[in-house]
Amino acid sequence: MILIKLGGSIITNKQKPLTPNLFAINKIVSQLKKIKEPIVVVHGGGSFGHYWSVRYNMHTEPAKYNRKGVSVVKNSMVELNKIILDSFLKHSLNPYCLPPTNFMFSNKADLKKVREIAKIAKAGLVPISFGDVMWHSKNKFYILSGDRIMGILSKILKPRLVIFVLNVDGIYSDMKTKKLLYEIKGKKTTISEVKMDITGGMTRKIKEAISISKSGTNVFLVNGNKPNRIVNAIRNGKFEGTLFRK
Repeated sequence: MILIKLGGSIITNKQKPLTPNLFAINKIVSQLKKIKEPIVVVHGGGSFGHYWSVRYNMHTEPAKYNRKGVSVVKNSMVELNKIILDSFLKHSLNPYCLPPTNFMFSNKADLKKVREIAKIAKAGLVPISFGDVMWHSKNKFYILSGDRIMGILSKILKPRLVIFVLNVDGIYSDMKTKKLLYEIKGKKTTISEVKMDITGGMTRKIKEAISISKSGTNVFLVNGNKPNRIVNAIRNGKFEGTLFRK
């Protein structure tokens, strides 16, 4: 099984609120059709959920957030998810909408329900989940990011390969020169131990990638603007990107 994260930066135009990047979405999905093994997909919020969560000052820590904000964030993620589902349907990929509320209770995963996701994928459907605003308890909510979902699913499902699809080539050691780090492995097990130049938005992805790779699953970060790289990563072909390995 392959676990794929479609980053909000590639599936939306983050400079324009509530603007999907339909061209990129369709290009990526058309490439995913070439994959001949079960896949599970997670997508981010970009200029939909992320935009509104910032506007309403909502975070990953449980708190009594603005109720309208909770509704607006969730509604925007459902809207973006519908766009993704429509693209998969258009390309005959049989998507299966799987909101995180289906397999998460409070901030913990339901092991039985997560394991069912693998069965759905092996049955010929493509489970598609997404980052969302979640009920916690005691009138509190929290933001569950798509990156965190990747870590949760990877730990339980143990996929053959994990891929994060971004709007850049991978991780750079220097943003000015765009010098790409092709591989991160071995003793370099924390962000502080790897000489990289990253923005705040990449930090969570890299933490999850490092954590997943420690378990022995290779993690690729690839550019969704060149979606053939996703297929090349799966087929062990040559491509530009960053590989996290144990």
